Amino acid sequence: MIGKIATGEIEDERDDVKSAAAALGSKGGKARAANMTPERRAEIARKAAEKRWGK
Repeated sequence: MIGKIATGEIEDERDDVKSAAAALGSKGGKARAANMTPERRAEIARKAAEKRWGK
């Protein structure tokens, strides 16, 4: 089946299918960001950058 999909004989039925949890999660993140002040978003981003880069 993988070979047939790779050669184009059949279509993969799972194109662009998101799980329900992933779809709701992306909506929630956008809503959360829209309700935050720019200062709070910057504070969260700063904290994340410090964790990532090990400051």
